[in-house]
Amino acid sequence: MKPRAPFHNRIVTTVFLIFAGLAGLPAMADGLDDLFDELQTAEPQAAERVERRIWREWSKSGSAAMDLLLKRGREALDEGETQDAIEHFTALIDHAPDFAEGWNARATAYFQAGLYGPAVADIAQTLRLNPRHFGAMSGFARILEETEQPDRALQVYRAALAIHPHLSGVSEAVDRLQTRAAGQDL
Repeated sequence: MKPRAPFHNRIVTTVFLIFAGLAGLPAMADGLDDLFDELQTAEPQAAERVERRIWREWSKSGSAAMDLLLKRGREALDEGETQDAIEHFTALIDHAPDFAEGWNARATAYFQAGLYGPAVADIAQTLRLNPRHFGAMSGFARILEETEQPDRALQVYRAALAIHPHLSGVSEAVDRLQTRAAGQDL
């Protein structure tokens, strides 16, 4: 087990408190309400199509230049150039601080670089800007799970599933954590 730095623990606790506070808020109207409604009742294959449409909408910053930074950062990440990706996403955030997907993309890059503290901080900002961001939620849950906080991870995975019932890999994570918890109860 890796020791957790006190700073990292404070960040995780802060994000968890932010996340818990968001759970009681009504979904923010971001023009995607119909897609999220459709996601609730869609069969798995249809849900994948709806999810792709949601991600496309989330990826629109309203600026061609910012969209290009997002695209370049994602390409760098796909090519394993994590530091380059972080730089692209940081430039994007500097110029479009209210664009949630920029924060989420950089959180992903930080996660891939093993920098959980900065990843969690960016997830917190993503969720402040977009409380229905099931991708950020599942990423946060994964970090919680990897830092040996299975109860919190389970709670966040369940919240992501409440928004996106067919989110890839999340049902399996919930089953795994529930089985683990049941084994500890025996």
